[in-house]
Parts: sequence; C-alpha cells; structure tokens
Amino acid sequence: MYSGIVKRLMDDNDLKIGDYVRFKSNKFEIEGKIIQNSEFTKENIIILKYENGYNLGLDVTGLMVEKIKRADEAETESEAKAEISINKDLPKISIIYTGGTIGSKVDYRTGGVYMLLKPEELLSSVPELSNIADIKPRQLFSVASEDMTFHEWRAIAKAITEEINNGSRGIVITIGTDTMHYISAALSFMVQNLNVPVVLTGSQRSSDRGSSDAFMNLICSAQIAAKSNVNEVGICMHKSSSDDACIFIRGTKARKMNTSRRDAFRPINDLPIAEVKMDGEINYTNDYINKPSGKLELKDGFEEKVALIKVFPNSDPDIINYYVKKGYKGIIIEGTGLGHTPVSGDPEKSYLKNIKSAVDSGVIIGMTSQCIYGRVNSKVYTNLRLLSEAGVIYCEDMTPETAYVKLAWLLGNYSSEDAKRLLNQNMVGEIRNRTLYDEFLI
Repeated sequence: MYSGIVKRLMDDNDLKIGDYVRFKSNKFEIEGKIIQNSEFTKENIIILKYENGYNLGLDVTGLMVEKIKRADEAETESEAKAEISINKDLPKISIIYTGGTIGSKVDYRTGGVYMLLKPEELLSSVPELSNIADIKPRQLFSVASEDMTFHEWRAIAKAITEEINNGSRGIVITIGTDTMHYISAALSFMVQNLNVPVVLTGSQRSSDRGSSDAFMNLICSAQIAAKSNVNEVGICMHKSSSDDACIFIRGTKARKMNTSRRDAFRPINDLPIAEVKMDGEINYTNDYINKPSGKLELKDGFEEKVALIKVFPNSDPDIINYYVKKGYKGIIIEGTGLGHTPVSGDPEKSYLKNIKSAVDSGVIIGMTSQCIYGRVNSKVYTNLRLLSEAGVIYCEDMTPETAYVKLAWLLGNYSSEDAKRLLNQNMVGEIRNRTLYDEFLI
C-alpha cells in the first residue's frame, strides 16, 4: 500500500487504485492508470500503467495531478464494448476459451495479471475476426494450463467434438502456453479421424498490453480454422519476434522453447504445416492430413500412472523401483544422446537391472532423448543394445512430452500388449520417417 507523500496526494485528490490520471509539470504530462506499488517502492513514487501496457514509476514531488476517470467507470466502458459482430455468410468457427495469458489482463488494483471470465472481453478487442468467420464463442473454463490435468484435457476434447457435430468447420482453442504442447499432443490422439482444423493458440503477454501477441495469434488462428483444409490439431503462434507471420505446427511435434519470447513455439524434428498471415494468406510448408480415414470418434481414456523421468549424471536408478512400487504402468525416460542411461559403469548407478525388473513386472518403458532435435537409436552402441534387450522401447523422433502423453493415452484405451506395440509406431504424425527441421532448428 502507498504511504507518505503518495498517500497524502491520493487522499487529497480522492484517488484510488485503478483510477486513470494525468500528472503535469512545467516540462511534461503523463497519463496512466494507478496500479499497486510493491514493498520496495519508495514513498515518493507512484506506479502508473500506460495504455501500451508498460509500467512507470513516477516521482510525484512537485507534480500536479488531475483525475480523468474512475476505475469503476473504466470497467463499465470495457464491459459495454464486449460485443461480437456476427456475419452468417462467413465460415462458422468456434472459439473455445479455457484460460491462459491470452485471456488475461492486468488488475489495476494490484498490478498483477488475472484471467478474464468472459471470452467476449477478448473477442471484442479483435474486430478483425468479424471479417474472417462467423464466430461462436464458448467458455469452457478459466484454468491456467499448468493447473490442467487429464480431466480438463478430456473436457476440451469433448467440446471439440460437440462443436464439430454442431456444424463448426474449424475450432480455435485459447489456452495457456506452459503446457500447450502436452495438450496439443493429447488432443491429436483423443479426437480420432478429425475432419476440421483444430488450432490451439495463446500468448506470451496479456491481451491488454501494447506488445501483446494475443491479437495476431488469434487472427491467424481464425484464418487457419476458417480457410484451411488441414484436418489436424496444431499450434498457431508467432513465427518470429516480429509481427510478420505466424506458423501452424503439428500438435505432436511442437515444443515451447522460450519462457517469454513471442516466437516461443517451434516444430521439433519437423517443419511447420503452414505459415499464415493476418490477411489470410496461407503458405503450406509441410504435408498434412486433409481427409479423415473414418468417422469422427472420441477416445479420451488416460492412464494416470505413467511417469516422465530424466536421467542425469550420478542419478539414482532406484527412481525406477519407486514408480514400480507405486503401481505405475508406464515410464518414459529422457535419456542422454541417442537414448542412454548409465549401464556399464558403477553398478550402483546402473539403470539396467532396475529397468529389466520393471519390464519383467509388466511396466512399459519408453526411451526418448534430452536432445531437442534428432532421434533415438538402439543399435549404435553396446549400452543402447543392452537397454533394448532389457525391453526398453525406443521412441524414434518423438519428443519426451509427446511420448509421455501417447503412452498414457495408449494405456487408457488399449491393452498393455497393444500399447507396447503401438508406442513407437506412427499414429497421428508424432513419428517421422525422415527428420525435418531446416531453419526452424534453433
């Protein structure tokens, strides 16, 4: 809370957190919204948020202040603008809102970011959408992606099939980016014989910031959903840190590669399916599924007891025994290089005995690599062959995240034998016979 000179100034001028104000001196004028300070803010500093989304700490000493708008008046205006234009002559697409940064804005009482409760608040800020498609917004829930579980994934998959059966020719899902690549992989497996494009999108910066990537990502996603014939699940986010284009990445081949850059998502061992621009230009750069092989079907079972573990120097192989004792039915290992674990050195650090014991007890163990790009191979080195002979299944060029999702999904929908057989076989583009990356290797 503010104190000292700032508190006196606010009290004298009947100001509160969230009010829109103008500060003046003989040399400058500054406008912005008052947001909450931190415990480290000096007593003469007030924190303002500009219209472009950036914050400023302003020394109020000797400044005049004018109140332009009350916080509650600004909220009323924002709600009044929350309308969506509808054009029934355009392709019908559904936008399913689930939460995340793309559906968030700054709480000017605290300076923090919170998730919006209504998708209309986001869509009303993107008038370009009304020229792309007949938009049907649907609020599913408002949950950060890091808090989502198999339960939320199933709900999203069910909503997709409902919207398709109700006539949508494309689906856009607004979602948090932290686990977006897990969820895109899960939806790729769950929604079988997809007959429309399903596009996951999000943003690295909240939608009320001037530097937000939310609007371009949403517009490009709507273009894919409304115009493309890609019958797959994919992620549509910025191609670069500039606002030149977005890329549409296959859902089982995407990974978040940066904590904050706008071009955080990259295709792994693959090329993007397409590059898309806000004006609707779509340039296809990879093969894709454009005809379903059967009837739309939802297979949303997931085995809860599947683990993803990382091998590291001096790690304890007893982690395998831990999961076996906990009743786990599957384990995906992030091995080193081509798919190694310690095997032939210190016997106490060798994973071989524990892995063989787990496999013999019925646990399915898959191997991936900590290397971002490339594929695992069980035949190059002796240690790799020993692991393979112990029953480890080498997962080709799948990312660890996709392999984890696939194994949990397989065990939730198939017998253990079928799950073992299918783990390293391509089902929805998760495994490529030939690794592709080109300039997208970063």
